[in-house]
Amino acid sequence: MNMNALREFWFQFSRHRGAVAGVIIFVMILVMAATAGLVLDHGPLELVGKPFLRPGENFRYPLGTDSLGRDVLAGIFFGARVSLLIGVTATIIATTVGVTIGALSGYYGGWLDDGLMRFTEIFQTIPAFMLMIVIVAILQPSIGIIVTAIGLTSWPEIARLVRGEFVSLREREFVVASRGIGMSDIRIICTQILPNSIAPVVVMGSFIVARAILNESGLAFLGLGDPNVMSWGAMIGKGREVLRIAEYLTVIPGIAILLTVLALNMLGDGLNDALNPWQKER
Repeated sequence: MNMNALREFWFQFSRHRGAVAGVIIFVMILVMAATAGLVLDHGPLELVGKPFLRPGENFRYPLGTDSLGRDVLAGIFFGARVSLLIGVTATIIATTVGVTIGALSGYYGGWLDDGLMRFTEIFQTIPAFMLMIVIVAILQPSIGIIVTAIGLTSWPEIARLVRGEFVSLREREFVVASRGIGMSDIRIICTQILPNSIAPVVVMGSFIVARAILNESGLAFLGLGDPNVMSWGAMIGKGREVLRIAEYLTVIPGIAILLTVLALNMLGDGLNDALNPWQKER
């Protein structure tokens, strides 16, 4: 991307006030995750104080403590790491699988297209969250298993999106010319068509990250999270048991999830406006 294109992208993106707000919120969450070990001298699983200290009751633990005496603020900071790690990694897996299947299906067409799309439809007919629960429940819950389960259930929509882009581009003049000069299929796919199809994939990726964070929170809420790490979903799951006497244990991580998902969705909307050529013409 040259400087003129970059300036045009930023101009279009900055016109979307919600997207700019989303970037600010998301950067703050990234900073919080990156500095968790520097700001706090204890981990989220350490017992550091009296149980059920309410927010503001003790200045050392500004967000209070949970039923075991663990610092809620530490859970929020370190939980950001877990949520972002799972969201980004699961999205990378989903994007890799979806782009591969969509590219092969859209470029070659014919029986391969039919077979891959039928395979995609099988995944789409199964409720994604139920499939995640089955995968995680059968295997031992861990970060790796959770990431894999989310990634392997999030690729079908990317595959269909990429397939549509490839179908519309595979007979364009620049692709025909590339075939004419003897380029291999894999080179045409990777260097000619895919770069011209990447914009909607980037936009979709931001939404998948947000959804992956919600899915991880849902799994942790149901007790299917990694017991060796603290996540926002796990905090809500533990907090619901004492909701009547310590509502802050569910409200605080819930707000953290809300802000993160909201920021990613606003960021996705801004990317869509900036990368959508129809938007630029208006």
